[in-house]
Amino acid sequence: MNEKPYKDLAGFLRSHFGCRVQKITLDAGLSCPNRDGTLGRGGCIYCNERGSGTGAALQGLSITQQLERGKETLGRRYKAKKFLAYFQAHTNTYAPVERLQALYREALAVPGVVGLCIGTRPDCVDEKILALLEDLAAEAMIWAEYGLQSRHDKTLDLINRGHDAACFEKTVVATAGRNILTCAHVILGLPGENREDMLETARYIAALPVDGVKIHLMYVVRGTALHRIYEQGRYQCMEQEDYVETVHRFLELLPPDMVIQRLTGDPHRDELVAPEWSLRKGETITLIHESMARENSRQGRFYSPS
Repeated sequence: MNEKPYKDLAGFLRSHFGCRVQKITLDAGLSCPNRDGTLGRGGCIYCNERGSGTGAALQGLSITQQLERGKETLGRRYKAKKFLAYFQAHTNTYAPVERLQALYREALAVPGVVGLCIGTRPDCVDEKILALLEDLAAEAMIWAEYGLQSRHDKTLDLINRGHDAACFEKTVVATAGRNILTCAHVILGLPGENREDMLETARYIAALPVDGVKIHLMYVVRGTALHRIYEQGRYQCMEQEDYVETVHRFLELLPPDMVIQRLTGDPHRDELVAPEWSLRKGETITLIHESMARENSRQGRFYSPS
């Protein structure tokens, strides 16, 4: 039984496949329009040159090699038998559709891989790409993971996102009805936002045809634009207690059937500037569970379909 106060990804996958399923993080060597000059240079203010990736592509590792390594490690650690190939680094629909098809097909051809999770930007998905994902969804589980970060355009401008909330909404609606699962990425603690701003993002997502959400903490990574702002004293990270309370309230506003893929991030220890507590992921998740248990609260407690 799933005793968590929210619908977690592990339970969702187990109910679908009947066994433990693990994500394997991949780096396909793709870029981003917010880095190559199409939209801008330098990317979002919190993003470094690796684009949240592993750097495996620069090491010359193919998708197949990355998956085989991941299968060996995660299979041993978690006794997993099936896997989702997670295209994570940078923007994983930012390439000609022929190249994307080759990458996705290569991943699905690896034994034990039962689906794809494709991290991307909502402004980098068109009809051809949606048609490709729809074709793949006929034979495997496909998650399109769209970066929203915030529903507030002023925040998106401030973090140099390069698109507005309307772009996210348009892409989510275009994806709906194609047997493609959609996941919204959001960040709590973005510059200039208070708790009510963050909860408004929850209400916004709850009103759209979104199947899952990833909640990230805004932490400061070395060498980013946010790092410079932080050093200048113009940005202050969320405290752990505040983050725990905000996630608690965020979950209460989401539909009870929305899959919660993540409650906080996984900063690289050697890249992290602040906050130090973000490295204690297990502790933070436990505190969220305890906060909700004290009120006998659950995901969807204050969700309103209207």
